[in-house]
Amino acid sequence: MSEAPAPVPTPAAVAGNGGPMLELQGVEKRFGDLHVLRGVNMTIGRGTVTCVIGPSGSGKSTLLRCINLLEPPNAGKIFLEGKEITGGRGGDELDFVRQNVGMVFQQFNLFPHKCAIDNVALAPEKVLSRKAGDCKAKAEALLARVGLADKVNEYPDRLSGGQQQRVAIARALAMDPEVMLFDEVTSALDPELVKEVLDVMRELASEGMTMIVVTHEMHFARDVADHVCFMDEGIIVEEGKPADVLGNPQQERTKKFLGLVLEH
Repeated sequence: MSEAPAPVPTPAAVAGNGGPMLELQGVEKRFGDLHVLRGVNMTIGRGTVTCVIGPSGSGKSTLLRCINLLEPPNAGKIFLEGKEITGGRGGDELDFVRQNVGMVFQQFNLFPHKCAIDNVALAPEKVLSRKAGDCKAKAEALLARVGLADKVNEYPDRLSGGQQQRVAIARALAMDPEVMLFDEVTSALDPELVKEVLDVMRELASEGMTMIVVTHEMHFARDVADHVCFMDEGIIVEEGKPADVLGNPQQERTKKFLGLVLEH
């Protein structure tokens, strides 16, 4: 495969108060001969929503997994709240990321043998060493927040896909993260269940949660995002405000992608 063109120079994401929450500098990721991320630069303002769009295989999910160190980058630097998390110091970095970055996956990954409230309460009890009773009380409040007050004692196999995904969001929120990562969280859902999950994400955005959302939901990106990045072949091809990237793209690759997506 020929080398992709250099990223288009564009304004950084909208900055919230107090400087960037997250900054990526020249992030690279390889899996053997496969060069998945090729020098990604990104700045995420505090309290902003950034939607990352692009075709399958463009590096979007790998980008999120590098941010939370599930896949450590091969090169480049990532800063969270001004602290470098890619310095190779091991456990301290990982603990800092796990406590400050929540991630919701395409698949729900709930513990099938635990009910909803126990799925949500487990991590803060075990990882943050909080009291079990306090964790249960917070889990109950979070499940109510995502519209599942009547499902706290249900097991995953008794919940719909949309309900399971909302439990997964509550579970991520239980760690009090500063940043939430969402990786195609509606793609495994039936169409009628998508709205209930997106509504929870809209509410989080309205409350000022810093969010990076990999999505094919263009209406969500247009309505909720402060910033949109279009990725292809491991680079950010085009980025900017939703009205500009989605409504008036400048790069031919972006135009082609949106032409195909918006037709459906």
